[in-house]
Amino acid sequence: MTSSDRGRELASRARDGDRRALARLLTEVEDRSLAGEAALRILYPEAGRAHLVGVTGAPGAGKSTLVAALVGEARKADRPAAVVAIDPSSPITGGAILGDRVRMQAYAGDRDVFIRSMASRGHAGGLATATVAAAAVLDAVGFPLVFIETVGTGQSEVEVAAIADTTVVVQAPEMGDEVQAIKAGLLEVADIVVVNKGDRPGAQRAAAQLRAMLTVGAQHDRAAAAAGRPTPKRPDVLLATAATGDGVPELLAALDRREASRRGADGGPGRDPTRLARARAQVDGILGERLLARLALTARAAPMATLYAAVAAHEIDPYTAADRALEGLLARGSGPDARP
Repeated sequence: MTSSDRGRELASRARDGDRRALARLLTEVEDRSLAGEAALRILYPEAGRAHLVGVTGAPGAGKSTLVAALVGEARKADRPAAVVAIDPSSPITGGAILGDRVRMQAYAGDRDVFIRSMASRGHAGGLATATVAAAAVLDAVGFPLVFIETVGTGQSEVEVAAIADTTVVVQAPEMGDEVQAIKAGLLEVADIVVVNKGDRPGAQRAAAQLRAMLTVGAQHDRAAAAAGRPTPKRPDVLLATAATGDGVPELLAALDRREASRRGADGGPGRDPTRLARARAQVDGILGERLLARLALTARAAPMATLYAAVAAHEIDPYTAADRALEGLLARGSGPDARP
């Protein structure tokens, strides 16, 4: 069986509800194999219907517990849900540290819940580069609600906004997160800010401070709009206690309202700014990977090892090295023996 045949078979079985085939297919997608690519070619036109919810925030804010609570709330309404959890990579195997599967064991026997842990594999922002592809697969096989939970360190808190329809930033009281939210620009990328652990002292104060910041920001927005300058979005601020379920129904309802508003906006999916940004990230990521692969395999391209050594010795700058490598690749691509 060829890789393409294997990909088509896995896609067909996953679409028919075979959860083992779905798990294997996601592995192929994460490994960027030919089988995974063949399956995506089949499934991608069927995606675009799910609500992709990015959940991010500082470690310790309770993201995983909140996602588990949201899944439980969705299941009360008989709504299928999937989770893609971007976990830190093991320094030994490179695989994901499966913290979320441990936390969500309650759903192990529920066929309408699917949880996938993916390793960040050293990606600068903590987001696995195959995350969007995995979400598309889950979308295509029939999960209308897909949560994407990030590691929650550094740039991943901002990057998730580029791949999700709705971005939820989770904060915890008395952690200094209100100030960090401003410093990291989280209030600009968030659609909803959740102050989790709402039963702790300081939770009400943290929510009030965030709302006050947004009120001041709204005044600046009006001035910017009057001057014709772009204005950032202003998120809702909600209180929740994921461990007890308090505030979780209200959060799920807020997510549903956001999605209904987005789908009701004029322009269609091809003009949705969020989905356009996601498409650009996908295409650019694949293009970059394929260019590097071609450079590595093309004998007539500038020898990469030589270029790396020249940059390391400060004999040439990295921009010149990249230009030379690209020129070598393009020269081969235009030659008589260029690949189609």
